[in-house]
Amino acid sequence: MNDQMNAPMSSGSSGVAGWFSTWMTAVTKPNEQTFSVLAEHPDAMSVNRALVWVFLAGTISALISGVLQAILQLVGFAQAPGLSDLFGGNAQQGVGLTFVIAICSSPIAGALGALFFAIGVGIIQWVAKMFKGTGTFTQLSYTIAAISVPFSLISSFITPFSVIPYVNICTGLISLLLGLYAIVLQLMAIKGVNKFGWGEALGSMFLPSIVLACCIAIPIIGLMTALGPQVGDVFSSINNSLP
Repeated sequence: MNDQMNAPMSSGSSGVAGWFSTWMTAVTKPNEQTFSVLAEHPDAMSVNRALVWVFLAGTISALISGVLQAILQLVGFAQAPGLSDLFGGNAQQGVGLTFVIAICSSPIAGALGALFFAIGVGIIQWVAKMFKGTGTFTQLSYTIAAISVPFSLISSFITPFSVIPYVNICTGLISLLLGLYAIVLQLMAIKGVNKFGWGEALGSMFLPSIVLACCIAIPIIGLMTALGPQVGDVFSSINNSLP
């Protein structure tokens, strides 16, 4: 394999510096080879490193977003309704409360992020196995985490500024482009880890969402169809009672 590709993945890269090297490799070298190499890293043999990354990223991201929201609230760009309006007190007290909530809730956000990450990757890899994928849950978790962590941290700096008029247009566009790029990288990761084609990668990533959407939509449509006549009668009665 290419020595340059293997360098960031070497056993000599350890600690936080090694983490950043792995994340940068994942997001700046968008090809199947990148994720095949990542999947063979010793840390990809266990899910622990991936979950630690996602937990820390979720915790730090929630804290950054909370602090930036408090600062924006202090300078007059508060999200409605402000905490000072909900709990009383002046703007400074509202900012302080926002800051305290951000500190206290950030570990919870990190833990929930890690939980849903594990569930999501597990479902994707389960479907990938149906398509004869050769990867494992731990390998896919490691590669997807290496992709998602940088995007999560970047988004934490961008999202709070969406409350500022006109600036929200730029932040929305940047978020959209980053989201699309992240999806492309995740597809490459699924393909590289499982060593199959683009069709199988697309199916592994989107088929669970399609099935879930259908499972939710079909009962709702059936319920609306069954209740249609009764709802129509209610509206007819209301209409007839009006002068």
